[in-house]
Parts: sequence; structure tokens; C-alpha cells
Amino acid sequence: MVLILSLAVCQGIGVAILLLFLGDFFSTFFYHVPEHIFGKFHSLVHHSNNRSFLHYAVLTRNPLVLIDGLLGALPYFMFIPWLWQMSPWGSILGLLLGELHVIWRHGSAMNWKTHPQLLKLCNYLQITTPERHWLHHQDARVAFGDIFNFFDPPAQWWLKQLTLIKYGLKTSNQS
Repeated sequence: MVLILSLAVCQGIGVAILLLFLGDFFSTFFYHVPEHIFGKFHSLVHHSNNRSFLHYAVLTRNPLVLIDGLLGALPYFMFIPWLWQMSPWGSILGLLLGELHVIWRHGSAMNWKTHPQLLKLCNYLQITTPERHWLHHQDARVAFGDIFNFFDPPAQWWLKQLTLIKYGLKTSNQS
């Protein structure tokens, strides 16, 4: 009985981590980076001069904020039907951890300082901290990866490729 319970716990934790990994990957490469190049939607909501998380995410009644949030979260939700079959509670745990991370990483707008030991652990595990996410708010071309820092180098490459495509399309349309 204990073995079955511990296997279920391990499976649930694995599902939660897989959900966070897959959601972050698809959100970064299929929404976030392309939106920085081809869209204005995310930049208006998330990178404008008035970028207070509390103002935008909690107090505003601007529907753009909700749409941007839903588009960013959609890659996490699209895996729920598949992952739910493996572990319903692991799927719920992954979504909860993802939402808590969104709230935590936007603490930078409130001058949040991560405890040095937690900062060290997050850096070791390649988990985005509020300080790192603030770098992305200050310069939208750096520090990609909603949850995991290791998505930043390939996201930087993807950003350059999409920029070349965008300017190639503009040049061909002007001819």
C-alpha cells in the first residue's frame, strides 16, 4: 500500500513538472517570442511604461490583460486532458504552481528581494526569479522563459530568426 501511494506521489510530482516544462516551452516559443516580433498585444500589456503587475493583472478592467493572460496560459491548459489521465492531482498541482509562480515572479514590480538562499537554489535549478523576470520587463529582448531560465538561449535564437523573417517579409512586400 505504501509503495503504491509513493508511486502515485512520484507520478503526480512528475506530471506537475512535465506540465510546467511543456507549458513554458510552448508559451515561450509559440506565443511569447512571436508576440514580441509580430504582435503588439503582449508588449502593450506587459511591457508598457505603466507595467505594474498589481495594476494590470488585478485592478484593471482592460480586457486586453485577460486575453494576454489567457493566451500565455493556453499552452499550459492544452496539456491537461493528456496529463489528467496520468495524474489528476499532479495536473492540478502543476497549474497551481504555475499560477503561484506568475504571482511570485511579478513581485519584482513591488521591489521584491528573493532570499539569498532561495535565489541560489532557483539559479541552480534554472527557475525564473522575480529579479530575473524584472530584467525581461526592463528589456523585452532578454530573460525569456516564464518558469525556466534554460529556455532563454534558444528563445534568443528564435527571436533573431523571427526578426529576420519579419524584416524579410517587409522587404518583399515593399518590392
